[in-house]
Amino acid sequence: MGTAEVEAVWRIESARIVATLTRFTGDFGLAEDAAQEAVAEALVSWPLAPPADPVGWLMATARRRAIDAIRRRAALQDRYARLAADPATGLAVGSALDEELDPDRIDDDVLALMFISCHPVLSPEARVALTLRVVGGLSTKEIARAFLVPVPTVQARITRGKRTIAAAGVPFEPPPAAERRERLGDVLSVIYVIFTEGSTATSGDHLLRPDLAYEAIRLARTLAALQPDEPEVHGLLALCELTAARFPARTVRRSCSTSRTGGGGTSRRSAAAWPRWPGRRLAASARTACRPRSPPPTRRPSVEATDWDRIVVLYEALGRVAPSPVAELNRAVAVAMASGPERALAIVDELIV
Repeated sequence: MGTAEVEAVWRIESARIVATLTRFTGDFGLAEDAAQEAVAEALVSWPLAPPADPVGWLMATARRRAIDAIRRRAALQDRYARLAADPATGLAVGSALDEELDPDRIDDDVLALMFISCHPVLSPEARVALTLRVVGGLSTKEIARAFLVPVPTVQARITRGKRTIAAAGVPFEPPPAAERRERLGDVLSVIYVIFTEGSTATSGDHLLRPDLAYEAIRLARTLAALQPDEPEVHGLLALCELTAARFPARTVRRSCSTSRTGGGGTSRRSAAAWPRWPGRRLAASARTACRPRSPPPTRRPSVEATDWDRIVVLYEALGRVAPSPVAELNRAVAVAMASGPERALAIVDELIV
């Protein structure tokens, strides 16, 4: 088991490992440092003695590193005693992974960590950057590409974010319902960026990163169960599911997954049932549903059969709730398909001016 295997395990499981460590230590920075030390040790030891349970090995090693770090901090002796000796924490020294580390609890930890990273004590830029790095597992280069900013800027935001959370003593627990709604927009944005990186990879040798894309869908589904009355959550889930249904068609058009498309349609209808002006994610999911895809025959089987007039209307709605040059440029493309290039070029000219 070499470097590639270590990197693969870390890429898939880093969010759960860091989230679980953060919940028990109450320290963002310590949790990430301990996890990174465990990865460094894995790079050395796994080629010599591959573990039977790689994830459990990383979790146990990172836990020991965290306990060692706490032991060195004289001011945190009480926390070390709780972590090392209290059976209720599930982290007694030398114990195996137990019920506290089961998959369900870890999944909850990941979403809780998202809400913590999107805490209002942080600037909006720091919230998104920190969450994408720690929870999403995106590199600083990938985050910088997503937001068109220099890499040092992203690094500075992440560092400041960790320090701010530590200084404010932010507790590791999901916020109350009222506070969740305040942070929901940032959490949705983070999930969508994670999905976007998975659906159109900005680094590496592959067009897609399915592990990221499907993790974003899992998080969106968990969030939809947590916030069933939020249409934008269902809108995001629909957008991700409809887009993921087209992954096979990136190379073979007729390979679109109708099962995933159906799931996206269900989520979109759930969102549309709420009597509110559609948010940008609901509008985007409705627009995606209109795009050409493979059978069943009731869907749009070709570019020519696509309802471009409806897509134009949906882009106009998107422009009202979330105006941006990119949305306008995409609207111009839809207008060109619906009405010809002359009107579309007029839209492009306005963007240039």
